[in-house]
Amino acid sequence: ARHMGIRPTVRGTAMNPVDHPHGGGEGKNKTAGRHPVTPWGVPTKGHRTRSKKKASNRLIIRRRKK
Repeated sequence: ARHMGIRPTVRGTAMNPVDHPHGGGEGKNKTAGRHPVTPWGVPTKGHRTRSKKKASNRLIIRRRKK
């Protein structure tokens, strides 16, 4: 829907290996045993990427209630 300002979504498997970690291969090849990643190689699709050592993770200081 380009007229709504949404640009085309190109799948990583349809790209070349230089463009995406899922790219390349002959035909419709799978992701080569690799977990789903972003074009920059960061794990995605449910993989938690937030650091476990962040200070605000230690304890919930105050409950958010109205």
